[in-house]
Amino acid sequence: MSTSTIEPPVVAEVTGANSLSSVSEASGFRVAAYAMAPAIAAAVALASHFLFPDRHDLPMSWLDEVPASRHPYPLVLLALSAVSLLGAGVQWIWRPLRPWLAHFAPLLAGGIGLACFWELVTTKLAWMPQPFFPSPDQVLGGLIEDRGLLFKSTQQSVLLLLSGYATGVVAGVACGVLIGWFAPVRYWGMPAMRLIGPIPATALVPLAMVLFTNTYPRGMALIAWSVWFPVTMLTTSGIANCPVSYLEVARTLGAGRLYLIFRVAIPAALPSMFVGVFMGLLVSFLALLVAETVGVENGLGYYIKWQQGYLEYAKVFAAIGIMAVLFSGLLTLLFRARDWVLVWQKGTIKW
Repeated sequence: MSTSTIEPPVVAEVTGANSLSSVSEASGFRVAAYAMAPAIAAAVALASHFLFPDRHDLPMSWLDEVPASRHPYPLVLLALSAVSLLGAGVQWIWRPLRPWLAHFAPLLAGGIGLACFWELVTTKLAWMPQPFFPSPDQVLGGLIEDRGLLFKSTQQSVLLLLSGYATGVVAGVACGVLIGWFAPVRYWGMPAMRLIGPIPATALVPLAMVLFTNTYPRGMALIAWSVWFPVTMLTTSGIANCPVSYLEVARTLGAGRLYLIFRVAIPAALPSMFVGVFMGLLVSFLALLVAETVGVENGLGYYIKWQQGYLEYAKVFAAIGIMAVLFSGLLTLLFRARDWVLVWQKGTIKW
């Protein structure tokens, strides 16, 4: 797993000539072929969409009143095809676009091919039971139909996740510094952490429902608990393993206890602390779903449970897709922050 951006393949550039050299011409044709791949994949997907009949009786929705050519799935395919063709043309004029096209166009073509296969096995060949496995057209339709509610649910989930996550990180760093630096605190704190830390947030749901009458603090507490343990554990390890030479040099120069903690031990423990913060973010996603499905009556988790009760699995898949984009984006931001803080370790962990 890696935090830095994957660099696209470098396309040879030749400068100082009135016309492109043979190497640059060959590179341009090759990139144009890459850029055309999504358009070709979209053409195949469109042919499959319109030529193969639907073998499933699809659930009634607003799409029933819309002509087939104006359904969201074929419109998205046409838009991606247009972008692909535009990129193939623009790269001849704006050559810096070439490495990005060469890198991302095959991935886009693969995604379109996956969507085509998805539609074939659901509505065209009826290999998957309805309504539990909707087609991409149904999922896009559900996303459009409930766009307002999904946007509000996403806002609520992000707010609950970030508030609980921030609380858990602050508590975990504070506990980790205390346990890692002070021997008396470590004597009592380590056994307690080993005993109660591994308890999953799901096991604490009944207790949280008793302690918190308001659903929002309840969900925030469950998320914070799940984040607290890995952050505390890795922060403690980083503080305790701070090189003694760093501390001796600082003491020789007259550093006091606070300086040793905040200017020597914590900076030295940052690589270990970021591992704990990363692990905490991963478990916070699970805790968010638990919180939203057992008490918090808003957010994407609640929306999924609600739509599942009405067998609206197209909307369930739409919410899952939003979660995938949201969680992946948060992980990317975390790794970018790590690269910015630990600039000397940039690229050691790639995402």
